[in-house]
Amino acid sequence: MTAPQSHPLDTVFAALADPTRRAILTMLLEDDMAVTDVAEPFAMSLAAISKHLAVLAEAGLITQEKRGRVKWCKLEPDALRAASVWMQGFGQFDPVDLDAFERFLEAELDAPDA
Repeated sequence: MTAPQSHPLDTVFAALADPTRRAILTMLLEDDMAVTDVAEPFAMSLAAISKHLAVLAEAGLITQEKRGRVKWCKLEPDALRAASVWMQGFGQFDPVDLDAFERFLEAELDAPDA
């Protein structure tokens, strides 16, 4: 799990910072998926995928529900609305390109102070 964040957007951006979690969100754009189906394309354990799913759920980006013996994941369609509105305030992020935004943040954080 992630450390408690000071603002809901902090939790969303922390969840989006990981490429595996972004890939999971992309997969869930198509339809709800069982946890085992989410895990299938990744070269990691089911436990590791479950941790990624917990981070996404904590950020409100997905919900999980048990149907019989199977745990299903569902994308929350409005979950990125606040983050999108925040990024559109900068103008250059319309449409939102999260990979480019991540590169921008990395460059800013790695840049020496002037």
